[in-house]
Amino acid sequence: MTVLPDDLPLAADFPAATRDQWHHLVEGVLRKSGTVDAVGAQAAAALSTALEDGISVHPLYTAEDAPADPGYPGFAPFVRGGRAQGSTVSGWDVRQRHAHSDPAHTNRAVLADLENGAGSVWLAVGAAGLPVEALPEALKGVYLDLAPVVLDAGADFDAAARALLRLYADRQVPTRAALGNLGADPLGLAARTGDHTDLAAHLSAATELAAVCDRDHPGVRAFTVDALPYHEAGGSAAQELGCSLAAGVEYLRALTDAGPLTAEAACGQLEFRYAATADQFLTISKLRAARRLWARVAQVCGAPTEAAAQRQHAVTSPVMMTRRDPWVNMLRTTVAALAAGVGGADAVTVLPFDSAIGLPDDFARRIARNTSTILLEESQLARVIDPAGGSWYVESLTDDVAKAAWAFFQEIERAGGLAQALASGLVERRLAATWERRAKDLARRKEPITGVSEFPNLAEQQVEREPAPVPPGGGLPRVRRDEAYEALRARSDRHLAAEGTRPRVFLAALGPAAAHTARTAFAANLFQAGGIEAVHEPATVDAESAAEAFAASGARVVCLCSSDKVYEQEAVTVAERLKAAGALRVYLAGRPGELRQELRGELQRAGVDAFVFAGCDAVEVLTSALETMGVA
Repeated sequence: MTVLPDDLPLAADFPAATRDQWHHLVEGVLRKSGTVDAVGAQAAAALSTALEDGISVHPLYTAEDAPADPGYPGFAPFVRGGRAQGSTVSGWDVRQRHAHSDPAHTNRAVLADLENGAGSVWLAVGAAGLPVEALPEALKGVYLDLAPVVLDAGADFDAAARALLRLYADRQVPTRAALGNLGADPLGLAARTGDHTDLAAHLSAATELAAVCDRDHPGVRAFTVDALPYHEAGGSAAQELGCSLAAGVEYLRALTDAGPLTAEAACGQLEFRYAATADQFLTISKLRAARRLWARVAQVCGAPTEAAAQRQHAVTSPVMMTRRDPWVNMLRTTVAALAAGVGGADAVTVLPFDSAIGLPDDFARRIARNTSTILLEESQLARVIDPAGGSWYVESLTDDVAKAAWAFFQEIERAGGLAQALASGLVERRLAATWERRAKDLARRKEPITGVSEFPNLAEQQVEREPAPVPPGGGLPRVRRDEAYEALRARSDRHLAAEGTRPRVFLAALGPAAAHTARTAFAANLFQAGGIEAVHEPATVDAESAAEAFAASGARVVCLCSSDKVYEQEAVTVAERLKAAGALRVYLAGRPGELRQELRGELQRAGVDAFVFAGCDAVEVLTSALETMGVA
């Protein structure tokens, strides 16, 4: 066995690579692909991906792209974590959410979670969950000095908080041993409901609770700065952070200006809740940026450095959860939980895969809590302090998100603070504009949704669940990525219930399989996303057989599928005969710009009504198709 000397530089015989060399190689690839003719940095820019908030992700990152030193874990500005040891001691807190209104049912579920890996309990209390007076029964058998209880009570937060504090006393929990969060979030409530009339009273009540916690229960926090209302209204990562910073600042003002707390004590009363999405690197960077920004806020407010570490609770995004093919949600939440853990969240809630449908069952809750267990115990994800630290990509993206979030925070502050920005509609307009842009990408399937806009399964047996309590509304909307497609699928379901069959499209495949297979698969996938069953029988048709096959299919619309070469030879005649056979609408799979102008004109005169292709507005196409078929 050959032993290499310790001082041998392993890269000594390799020439140093430069960015210019990489640009040259990219230029060659782009030229060969025919996609773009770019030189130098323009070639790299052609491969960049635009995110929201004016942020771009580049194809290559080097040490030249690294921002300022983010510091060390556990030290200001806390980019790399609020604790020096990270999650290596016990992992992150696995926090399960419960919203069932029956206290006995909730108690069984809570105990099952705590006995099988969960570390804390998140209870929806009040109108959207468990009755306040049922807290003792729901928490029967729970060791309140071991398992933190986090409340989410909306307008009932004061009553719920005082009920929990009484329960600590009734159970004789030592005041310094009680753990949890009372969940006061008056600004989040105003954002959810649009009602600002009681905001001042709610802030006063929350401030009183914070004083009680600071004095008697140091392990209990009074405030939750919940960013989910802004995320669920369609906000971007930077907008979510900007709103949370603005809310945190208003709470600090309330606690220090009118209340008895110091800046240090006030910071200790806040926990921040953020959404974790399946965009893992953006989630990692968002959580890191949030800690950096809050450290700056705490510094300006005069809090000592050790009090500036933001306490974070990450929740897998409700916006990304789908009602169709909900099993895919397990994959989405796994990636989101991984990102939350790597990003340094102190507590992580994995929403059950069926949470978009109704109240989760035992199996769904078990899968949710086991997601964190597997990441912690089998993947050993918490064994490394700040796994993303030092990645030039992550550090650069963290910096970009932080700057965009700070700019939005400043805009809110210039508007008079978050309360004023909500009341004036500023926040809602900004979030709506972001969601409008994203909805266009969803409609065009540039942001695909597996199981919904891509690879839908019309034969899937729908999952049924008990309806969940209706959360407060009237303020910022709650959006979902699948909402446009869900509306189309619901129309298809009603047609199936009334007629016994789904609306159908006949796929008229022309020429040999090699010519039509790719576009046939594309068209079937596209139409099924709207609940329209694709009929591809027989496998190939021509001018003589197309009309008869269409009549036998039971469809009322048709899509021609083949190569551009075959379209030149057969598409015009086939389209004419399908129209004559009663086709209400004829589609052609392919980009019109890739066909000869003369052929496009001939096809349109022959009866081709629209072209479908990758990047077309799928929602518009499917809506038009259903309307053409009279599917309400």
